[in-house]
Amino acid sequence: MAGIRITGMASGLPPNIVEQLMDAERIPVKTMEAQKAKQDDKLKLVTDLETKINDITKHLSELTSTRGFLDKKLTSGDPNIVDGSLDPNNAVPGDYNIEVLQLAEKPSAISNGFPDRNKTQMGVGYIKFETNEGTKEVYINGTNSTLDGVANQINAANVGLRATVVEDRKDKEYSWRLIVSGLATGEDKQIEFPKIYMLDGDQDMYFDQSKPAQNAKIKVDGFEIELPENKVNDLFPGVALELKQAAPGKNIRLNVKENLEVISGKIKSFVDAYNAALGFIQGQHKLTTNNGKNPTMGPLGGDGLLRSVESRLRSVITRPKVAAGTPIKLLNEIGIEFNRNGTLDFKQDKFNKVLQGNPAGVAAFFRGDGFSTGFVQEVKAAVTTLVNPQFGPVGTRKKTMSDKITQINKRIDDKEKQLEKKEDSLRKKFANLEQKMSALQQQMGSVAAMGQKQG
Repeated sequence: MAGIRITGMASGLPPNIVEQLMDAERIPVKTMEAQKAKQDDKLKLVTDLETKINDITKHLSELTSTRGFLDKKLTSGDPNIVDGSLDPNNAVPGDYNIEVLQLAEKPSAISNGFPDRNKTQMGVGYIKFETNEGTKEVYINGTNSTLDGVANQINAANVGLRATVVEDRKDKEYSWRLIVSGLATGEDKQIEFPKIYMLDGDQDMYFDQSKPAQNAKIKVDGFEIELPENKVNDLFPGVALELKQAAPGKNIRLNVKENLEVISGKIKSFVDAYNAALGFIQGQHKLTTNNGKNPTMGPLGGDGLLRSVESRLRSVITRPKVAAGTPIKLLNEIGIEFNRNGTLDFKQDKFNKVLQGNPAGVAAFFRGDGFSTGFVQEVKAAVTTLVNPQFGPVGTRKKTMSDKITQINKRIDDKEKQLEKKEDSLRKKFANLEQKMSALQQQMGSVAAMGQKQG
């Protein structure tokens, strides 16, 4: 027995025996985690495909809005003289000519000069203004009758006047003045500025100069017209003009036309979104090689889901459409057609030509009746069907994958709980074995010592 020799643990087993056994037990868990990872990757791809399909209708929605094919723009020959905006629903395409002879102006007056704006007092009194609504009177108290104080009291009186203190450096000693003006332009808004009645001031105050209100004067197709304001809303249908500068003798051309760039941009956004969905499908089908060997497709390559989606997306493009009020039946008639790569080309020049020739027909082709007919409605119906979580191929596949991942997660959790209990049991068993082997080793050592003494 003297020759018995035990190394390491008392049992002679490796110190990490439990870990080794548990690693073997966890092999099924690792297999399930690998399966889950593959499902996660596929679910992300299906979700990406769903997003790209939904993006198609996001861009199409703009074509069925109130302004879908009614985008027009106003172009001015000189925006510094005449500019404006338009209502695309009511503006009529055409060319207009306008000459601005004079701008409409508010009535105004400017006071004599003062050495400062907030020290010199005008005293106490009142200022009367003759307006089209009768006499307006502003009382000026002596508490603060500086230029700033007078301006504040006029503005607070709410009599249809606006007062402002300005610095006029023509007179460097008396450079501060008060400007009082009406709130509206046009000869009907005339105001007379009589004398100012003030007492006990440091300096007399009076209106040095005044300007009467005046109408704007313009020529339209050679006819002179007077207007009370510099903003004109009813001169041309759906056009709101702003007169900015008088320029007698200069004829300004205004043009209202379809904003082809904006409308074409909406169509291009749809084509780009459509091609993104088709491109995703083609990318999954494409064969790639690893160092020139073993060509493989993407994770969804060859999947029946992609074939179903692609078939429906292509069908809605190529199938003739029926809509009242338009001779257009197919997308290729307006410059949208499939190319050799299997994606869509947008021939903008062809589209613009058809749009200019028959804007109502193009709009009717896309809009239809707004419910069941028209290109937009058919595409929306196809997309809704594809992504519907109850019966659509994309929606149901996504749900199936999510459910499968949930099931794998549950199996992993259940297995981990079992392994946790098993690991705890193994550790207890090996600890018990170690105790028994240690005790046996001690007994064997004692027997060996007794034998040596007897010898």
